Parts: sequence; C-alpha cells; structure tokens
Amino acid sequence: MADVHNKAQRRRNMRAIKSKNTSIEVQVRKMLWHAGYRYRLNVKDLPGTPDIYLPKYNAAIQINGCLWHGHDCPQFVLPKTRTEFWKEKILSNVERDLRNITESRQRNLRVLLIWECAIRGGGRLEPDYLLKLISRWLPTDDGLSIIDKQGLYSSPSGNLKKLINKDLKLG
Repeated sequence: MADVHNKAQRRRNMRAIKSKNTSIEVQVRKMLWHAGYRYRLNVKDLPGTPDIYLPKYNAAIQINGCLWHGHDCPQFVLPKTRTEFWKEKILSNVERDLRNITESRQRNLRVLLIWECAIRGGGRLEPDYLLKLISRWLPTDDGLSIIDKQGLYSSPSGNLKKLINKDLKLG
C-alpha cells in the first residue's frame, strides 16, 4: 500500500514525534510526583540519559515505546513500507538500549524499564497498580526489572533479548 502522505508531509510528521516529554513519560512522572517521589529528568551524565532518575534509590526509569524499541507485544507492528529501513532503525535502538543497560549495571545503577503497553492500549495496567509496582521495585536490590502489561518482573542477568520482537531477528 502506498503512503497517503507525500515525502515532505511524512517528514514533518516524523519530526514531530518527540523523544522527551512524551505523554507516557509525563503520565509516569506525575504519578511519581503525587506519590511523593522526587526525581531528576534526562540526566545526561548517566548511560542512555534515562527518562527519570531517582537519586535516593540510585534508580533510573526508562520508558520505551513498544514500536521504537522492538517490544514483543501486540503494539509492535513492523511498518509495511520501507520494512528493511525500519528493521535496521529499530534494531539499532535495541542494541543501544542493551549497551546503555549494560553500562548502567556496570556503574551499579539500578534500571526499571517500563514498556508503553503497560501504560497505553488494550490490556494496559491501571495507574494505581502501575504506581504500586514501581513503589514495590524502588526499595529492592533488583538491578534490572521490567514492567509491561503482564506486570513487574526481574531480569537478574540483564538479558533483554528475550523481550525483543522475534520479527526483528536480533542476533
């Protein structure tokens, strides 16, 4: 199927997609703030410039879009046009995520990865339940944990590859 937009319009649309202060990030930040958690945003001297950093807990929260970061969930649908381009783009994002998490763990920084599907779409978690999961994780020693629409789970080995969509054929 042909794109319904011309190249200039498609470019404008893609450039308008934010990388910071997305609606799902703002939603999580408001939730944390109202619960009394204090944090810093996009700390540049931490690996991957995490979306939220909670110094008291030495914890970084990264909120990833399921499409852009290749999550293995129904919200991930590889675009039908320019498939190879998108596959390479998403794979480079995934590889960067893995490098950033590895470096964070080497610096003893704890990481919580929240997938977009936990916050938005069918089967999303209720906001109170999402806050409960985050609050349960913060005081633990878990180095890497993940929240998706199934809930909270730890990945002690830091292995995110099992969470990546199989269509991407991550090596």
